[in-house]
Amino acid sequence: MPLYEHVFLARQDLSQAQVDSLAAATTEIIENNQGKVVKTETWGLKNLAYKIDRNRKAHFVMLNIEGPGTLVQELERQNRINEDIIRWLTVSVDEHETGPSAMMRKNERERTRRRERGDD
Repeated sequence: MPLYEHVFLARQDLSQAQVDSLAAATTEIIENNQGKVVKTETWGLKNLAYKIDRNRKAHFVMLNIEGPGTLVQELERQNRINEDIIRWLTVSVDEHETGPSAMMRKNERERTRRRERGDD
């Protein structure tokens, strides 16, 4: 089965519960199209480099997916329809990263530095 990483950006005014339900809906779309979600990571609310549809921030979510190419077509079609998702990117990968992604490792490093400085 081909492997993919799918990242989507959700509007800044959504609550974390709404973002989680978007991720669950995306997982459901994947499973209904003979795919499997290996890992889901929520990277949190982050600043954007430029405004997208009047949003300066967005909730970032990444999913590691196994599934056929038709699954990606359907997933991206559903993303176009959903008004809460402002951007997405699906990339084919040779293998999924084990452990936390680079973004999660970066967040943990930043938290550790703040604790060491006493900023928390």
